[in-house]
Amino acid sequence: MRRAIELAKLGMGFVSPNPMVGAVIVRNGEIIGEGYHRRYGDLHAERTAFANCDSRNIDCTGAEMYVTLEPCCHHGKQPPCTEAVIGHGISRVYIGSADPNPLVAGRGVQILREHAIEVVENVLRSECDAINEIFFKYITTGLPFVTMKYAMTADGKIACYTGRSKWVTGEASREDVQRSRLKHSAIMVGIGTVLADDPMLTCRLENGRDPVRIICDSGLRTPTESNIVRTATSVPTIIATLVSDERKKVYEESGCTVLTIGEKKGHVDLSELMRKLGEMKIDSVLLEGGGELNWSALEAGIVDKVQAYIAPKIFGGAAAKTPVSGRGADDPESAFMLETVSVRTIGEDILIESRVKNVHGNN
Repeated sequence: MRRAIELAKLGMGFVSPNPMVGAVIVRNGEIIGEGYHRRYGDLHAERTAFANCDSRNIDCTGAEMYVTLEPCCHHGKQPPCTEAVIGHGISRVYIGSADPNPLVAGRGVQILREHAIEVVENVLRSECDAINEIFFKYITTGLPFVTMKYAMTADGKIACYTGRSKWVTGEASREDVQRSRLKHSAIMVGIGTVLADDPMLTCRLENGRDPVRIICDSGLRTPTESNIVRTATSVPTIIATLVSDERKKVYEESGCTVLTIGEKKGHVDLSELMRKLGEMKIDSVLLEGGGELNWSALEAGIVDKVQAYIAPKIFGGAAAKTPVSGRGADDPESAFMLETVSVRTIGEDILIESRVKNVHGNN
């Protein structure tokens, strides 16, 4: 199953909004075939593993299969994987995660058992669940999984008092962020980040895939000569705004999609924006905004996970910016509580990944 998990992760960034899935076929303790879901619309992991065996004329009759997610049993872009498992004479299937998709949700296991195939469930389930946290939320709620990412110093600063921030963390951490950009369907920042940094917000990994760029710009102040607008025809770009008049036209003519969203506290209603993004099949958002947008996202209850990169540096400065600003909590009891998922060292930095425990109704 650990090999199947390794394979599943190879599809990261390319299978959305489908899950990442890996499959391994075993006979007498030896792997005879393996595969993973490579790209949205391509063969699923189980059928890729069978194709791997078929191409070498290997008979799978009586073999066992390890698969990270319950095999599908419905017709989508591909036929049901349960049919392939049954047709190839598999005797036993080990499953990591149950599939919460209402079209599956236990029916895949039921069909296999009805065809006298032994099924062992929940094998390394926590590890298998972890690779598809995005899929699990999106398939059950229709809302994107939102990860709030920031880099800060040991004293909690994201920039010096001068505003200079290149670079807070080291090169290894910055490369890890690129992998997060690959993992998520979209990346979102506020207008302040665009005006201050004029970023590209692309994925710089070799053979990577650029996320959809989302700019929260209530007053539609994004410069038309900015990197984001100039490259909107090649990298999908969404501007979320309160503006509904002809000012949108120049951005649309440049290739941007302009979404007029309802207002909340003078800014774009982030909950409404998430609903619209979900309808557009954007299953995940990496939030790389500044302190104001981060606080607004927490207040709106849209943040599922926090990635905090911490550098062994101290900037100091009473006026130096922090990762989350806004109004802030008025009492320790009203803080947003986090549950740490993992802590790891990346170069000289530390990455703490946590789930938001008291999300307001979106999970």
